[in-house]
Amino acid sequence: MPTWATPESFEPRPHAPMLFRNVRLLDPSSGTDEAGNLLVVGGEIADRGPLVGNDGLPEGAEVIEGRGRALAPGLVDMRVFVGEPGYEHRETIASASRAAAAGGVTTIVCMPDTDPVIDDVALVDFVMRLARDTAIVNVKPMAALSKRLEGREMTEFGLLTEAGAVAFTEGRRKITSARMMRRLLTYARDFDALVVHQPEDPDLAAGGVVNESEMASRLGLPGIPDEAETIMLMRDLALAGLSGGRYHAACLSCRASLPLLRIAKERGFRVTASVSVANLALNETDIGPYRTFYKLSPPLRTEDDRQALVQGIADGTIDVIVSNHDPQDAETKRQPFEESADGAIGVETLLAAALRLYHSEDVSLLRLIETMSTTPARLLGLPGGGLSRGAPADLVFFDPDAPWVVERERLCSRSKNTCFENARMQGRVERTVVAGRTVYSYDSEA
Repeated sequence: MPTWATPESFEPRPHAPMLFRNVRLLDPSSGTDEAGNLLVVGGEIADRGPLVGNDGLPEGAEVIEGRGRALAPGLVDMRVFVGEPGYEHRETIASASRAAAAGGVTTIVCMPDTDPVIDDVALVDFVMRLARDTAIVNVKPMAALSKRLEGREMTEFGLLTEAGAVAFTEGRRKITSARMMRRLLTYARDFDALVVHQPEDPDLAAGGVVNESEMASRLGLPGIPDEAETIMLMRDLALAGLSGGRYHAACLSCRASLPLLRIAKERGFRVTASVSVANLALNETDIGPYRTFYKLSPPLRTEDDRQALVQGIADGTIDVIVSNHDPQDAETKRQPFEESADGAIGVETLLAAALRLYHSEDVSLLRLIETMSTTPARLLGLPGGGLSRGAPADLVFFDPDAPWVVERERLCSRSKNTCFENARMQGRVERTVVAGRTVYSYDSEA
């Protein structure tokens, strides 16, 4: 049975030492995939190796027998929509953090699409204070690129960075003006700030609700062409090269985007990209009988696109896998397909869904952890993402082979709009550790 910590249990007190014994250590930061032990003391990784703990343990240490299961740095989810403030009926920071802990995610990065928008220092401070009081995992905000997400007036990147914003984005919205995007990238360059933007031309995508294809025609639904993504991506990559700013393309969805990204990287542009785990695990045929939980942004595309994205993860073209966690309530999802809201929850199933690529032998386990932990931590300037001595003890302990079924009533998010309802998964999180404290554990024998 699963159990969670509570924020109240984090009152200042000594961290109990913890030894993971006989585990599969996965550390992409050092390229390590080997059997061994790992010792946690004082909220940090004290040591690791095959003999660690054999000569005695600190007083009061807890010993977790690995029996060959995997231990990796905690996941860092770069794209999580949290309803608080303004839409608490969909998701709160507290409920999102519980879902994250159950999924092995130790850091969630929340989007600025709230009410009010996270576009000034006071809102960044509010989110961080609320997270300290109510969350059981690390919560970091991205601030808005433009005030009120209107795409006209830039926010104060320097002040927002000092307040704790880890990057800048428009969330679900798009910067349509090339001149504005150039200014944003140039301004961000002066602070070495990361600009995160979902490439989609809103004019080309207008009215579309699924991938533009034969499937859309069969369903009688208006489609969104690949070009809505690739045209905007070409513009953004060119502007990143022109400005010298750091640019991250959020949630790529089609094969045609990958050569554009490769060319930009070959030219030395400071660009990276992510993909939603839904676009790696599912395709447009999963929509089936107009199931609105599969109405996403970007849309699910063809199986050919899905396979190309998986290859892009394997060969390093795409840098990060995200959940694109976007809670929607029954009122916005229980509608005709065209009228329902985009989005699905995903932070709780991020690791399990990504493990499908490992079990299909398309992507190595070490590479998967790299895209969900080491790389996002590095891009956002966050500690963690590795298992080296002195690193924060943000860890996920999981059995990559354990079977389980996604049951709606057991999901921790306030909203239940998951793409994976009743899906059979292979790979279960057994313990999530944040700063040396267990925030989630699952006892399969309870």
